[in-house]
Amino acid sequence: MKAGVDPAWGVADKSESRLPASLAIVAALALYVTLPEHLTMGPRWIVPGLELALLVPLLIVAPRREHDEGRGLRVAAVVLIAIINAANVASLVLLVRYLTTPGNRANGLDLLASSAAIWFTNVIVFALWYWELDRGGPHQRLTSTHREPDFLFPQMVTPKSAPDGWVPAFIDYLFVSFTNASAFSPTDTMPLTVAAKSLFMVQAGTSLLTVVLVAARAVNVLS
Repeated sequence: MKAGVDPAWGVADKSESRLPASLAIVAALALYVTLPEHLTMGPRWIVPGLELALLVPLLIVAPRREHDEGRGLRVAAVVLIAIINAANVASLVLLVRYLTTPGNRANGLDLLASSAAIWFTNVIVFALWYWELDRGGPHQRLTSTHREPDFLFPQMVTPKSAPDGWVPAFIDYLFVSFTNASAFSPTDTMPLTVAAKSLFMVQAGTSLLTVVLVAARAVNVLS
């Protein structure tokens, strides 16, 4: 990294580990299998099986994201996130339908556990989307020709607070996702592009629906 280059345009040294994102995917998988049968799509093993069928080969073939990553690897990573996202949306829809169907007797603790699993999965899946989106993805962030940032991190506004050549890692996107899901709005990191703003709105809307409709109903059942 050349001296004097703004950290907003920093470039990672060589590669970025896939492990943190993979651990997040495993956590999402674990949350999914805790859901009751009526909140999963088909047999409980289908979605986790698809996720593992993509995740394990990715970890074996490409444990690190490289600047010359093949298109097939990127597509596989995006498909994996899309599967997790679709499964979580389906679980939320099934939960809302269950709550609004007359005659269903909902247990308050079960509803709280299910809504928490869906909420935390929402945090994980959008962290993965942000990680794959920003500046063209992890492989593009490893080059000096990456496009404009999709997110404005505090380190980019105050360069002296970050090491020379700072670039966001997966944990940074996980924090952005968690705060957006909690506050229903950006906090310290601002979305800059249309794609980033759209993802922020979808995530905040999903989180709001989960918390307000589902969790509130669970509290009423408990009371």
